[in-house]
Amino acid sequence: MKIAVIPARGGSKRIPRKNIREFCGKPMIAHSILAAQNCGLFDQVIVSTDDSEIAEIAKKWGADVPFIRPPELSDDFVGTTDVVAHASKWAMEHHLDVEAVCCIYATAPFMTPDDLGRGLDALNSHDWAYAFSVTEFAAPIFRSFKAGLAGGVEMFFPEYFSTRSQDLPLAFHDAGQFYWGRPSSWCEKKQIFSPESTPVIIPRWRVQDIDTEDDWIRAELIASAMTLRK
Repeated sequence: MKIAVIPARGGSKRIPRKNIREFCGKPMIAHSILAAQNCGLFDQVIVSTDDSEIAEIAKKWGADVPFIRPPELSDDFVGTTDVVAHASKWAMEHHLDVEAVCCIYATAPFMTPDDLGRGLDALNSHDWAYAFSVTEFAAPIFRSFKAGLAGGVEMFFPEYFSTRSQDLPLAFHDAGQFYWGRPSSWCEKKQIFSPESTPVIIPRWRVQDIDTEDDWIRAELIASAMTLRK
C-alpha cells in the first residue's frame, strides 16, 4: 500500500497557525489533503500533528489523524525526515505491506494530483530512495554574489564571471511540495539530496515557499493569476 504523510505542526512562528489559515476559501492544509485524495494513489492520507485544532480540521477534510505527534518531534528543531520516519514506522506496525510513503507539505497549494503521479512514476523508474519536487533557480546561481563588509560585492564563483548565462549548467532547488520515498529510506533517515534521489521538475511559476507574510501575499497573487488563466 501507499500512504501520504502531511506534517502539520501547530507552533509555526513567522505565520501563526499557517497550516489552517484560510487560503483561497479553504484552510491551507485542505489543499494538500485534496490533492492527495484526488490523485487516487494513496490507500491512506495521514496528517501528523501535535495540535488538536489542526487534527480536527484535517479530519473534516477527509484525512486520518491516527496518532498525535509526540512532543519530542514537535519543536522548531525537528526535521521533516524524523517526522515522516515516525509516521512510516507507525504505518508498518499497523499495515501488512507499505511500499511507498509520500511526504506532502501542508503549505503546497499549487501541487497537483498529476505532480504526485509523476513523482510515483519517477520513484518506480529505478531503485531510487526518493523522488521529490524541484524547480529551476530563477537566475544562474554561478553568477551570484554577496555584499562585502566594506560595502562592495564579491562573487561566490568568480571563475564564471565571463561565462555566458546560456553556457552555465542548470541548477535546481527543492520545490518544497512532496517527497516520495521507500519506507526503509525514511526509517533509515537517508539523505534526500543525494545521488540516490531523482528530481521531479515543477515549473517555477507553480512554486512558492510560504514562510513569511510576504510569501503568503505572493502565493495569493499566484492563485489569483491561475484563476484568471483558467
